[in-house]
Amino acid sequence: MTEVTGSPGAPHTEVLRSEYCVIACAEAWRGSGEILASPMGLIPSLGARLARLTFAPDLLLTDGEALLVRPDGTPEGWLPYRQHLALVSGGLRHVMMGASQLDRYGNQNISCIGDWSRPRRQLLGVRGAPLNTLNNPTSYWVPKHSRRVFVAKVDMVCGVGYDRVAAHPGTERFHRIPRVVTDLGVLDFETPDRSMRLAALHPGVSVDQVREATDFELAVPDEVPYTREPDAEELRLIREVLDPAGARTKEVAG
Repeated sequence: MTEVTGSPGAPHTEVLRSEYCVIACAEAWRGSGEILASPMGLIPSLGARLARLTFAPDLLLTDGEALLVRPDGTPEGWLPYRQHLALVSGGLRHVMMGASQLDRYGNQNISCIGDWSRPRRQLLGVRGAPLNTLNNPTSYWVPKHSRRVFVAKVDMVCGVGYDRVAAHPGTERFHRIPRVVTDLGVLDFETPDRSMRLAALHPGVSVDQVREATDFELAVPDEVPYTREPDAEELRLIREVLDPAGARTKEVAG
């Protein structure tokens, strides 16, 4: 029987689910030092900026074009694209990407749904996912945890998972998937076979909810902690400084 530890089963009335997601994303960069954070999406961006303002002051943030920026968006340095690519290829960046599909070993698909030669849905395309996953730590953000995303087999591999890296020795030097954050909790790959594991639940979510929303057998430890509570200063920063308009609640309700 799985025991859930940490925060109580119901969320604190003053903390929204979206705010737990921001905290979980921020934790991806804890202890990173002076590396480039590349969050993709609103809540990962809020998480990276919150981390920079609190426990990760050395974190570098980019506007995605040519500048290093402060958490408020004002420039603090020059980052031309060639230098950005040098950071990527050298493992000095931690990107948090999205995923249309993820399997139990962390293979990610953002390209198409169905047979790639005649897909039912055309998505973003492979883009930089292979380079990201083989050259620097890559985490994922999934705003809606469901069986449509967490699939037994991805329709096309864009981001590289642990099973494919194991099949090609020498490719694992910078490959690492620290965490997958969803609207239900946090997942990682800290298992003997590097398959996906339930690492934490957001308060108010049960283990059964996560299992029901996952189309493969998920590793679940005997004790599952809750996502940590934000402190008063973190809540103030999220609500008054980083996202006063409350856009986070449009991405994750509840």
